[in-house]
Amino acid sequence: MSAPETEDERFVPIRDARPEDVPWPVMSWPPPTDVRLPGRLVEVVPAVTERDAGELFGSLDDDRVWQHFAGRPRSPQAVAERLEQRRAAGAFPWIVRLRTGYAGLAAGTVVGTSSYLDVSVCDARLEIGGTAYAPGVWGTAVNPDTKLALLTHAFEVLGAGRVQLKTDVRNTRSQQAIARLGARYEGTLRRYQRDRARHRPVLHRQRGLADGASRAGAQAHGHPGAAAVPLTDPQLKITRSANVGTAKQVRPSERTGTAPATEPGCRDERGHDEGLK
Repeated sequence: MSAPETEDERFVPIRDARPEDVPWPVMSWPPPTDVRLPGRLVEVVPAVTERDAGELFGSLDDDRVWQHFAGRPRSPQAVAERLEQRRAAGAFPWIVRLRTGYAGLAAGTVVGTSSYLDVSVCDARLEIGGTAYAPGVWGTAVNPDTKLALLTHAFEVLGAGRVQLKTDVRNTRSQQAIARLGARYEGTLRRYQRDRARHRPVLHRQRGLADGASRAGAQAHGHPGAAAVPLTDPQLKITRSANVGTAKQVRPSERTGTAPATEPGCRDERGHDEGLK
């Protein structure tokens, strides 16, 4: 019988996949309040509480929509309060409207919401989350079209080096939607977030990288019962690369409203835990 492994023998360090460690420019933040992100089916615009709360409530007034959220708003006022709570927490909520008639709904109909959240300007990263759609557009091209618009804006305009998505481990529908975007599974965060009296494990899926001259783009426009089809619209600089779309890197000088590469309060550190040896 072989001898038990020692702690050092059991430890396998994670390989640093970056060819070189170079500073990433500071991300531009926040997005302009008048920006409009047009997709092929939807237009994604910053949420205006007074304008959008009523329509958003009507679109999402279904218990199924809120199954994996903490609480269910029962009135337009409750939706308005939720939007303001997101802003107070540093998030940037968006409204999703149809650009054209689709799934039996008229052009201009509010079909959902999503947000930029967990934003770290100095680290050039953010998360896309708080996404909810009207049940009538579940499983359609609305979600990939929305996510493509948000991902493209994050990478190409704001200058994010990483975008992440998380979902409840029980929310298999959301997990499938994220997988159709081409997101890479990174792991399960245990005891991450309270769900009433219990903690719930949350799956954490990555959609972004900041290595060298490349960034992750968006593999999008999946359709029900079919594999995701990557867009190749040259205006969005999205090209196919294996199972992941890649977006051309835009230099800081080419971005709109980009913050300086260094900013007061932003660190430029390597090996943050060197003192823990």
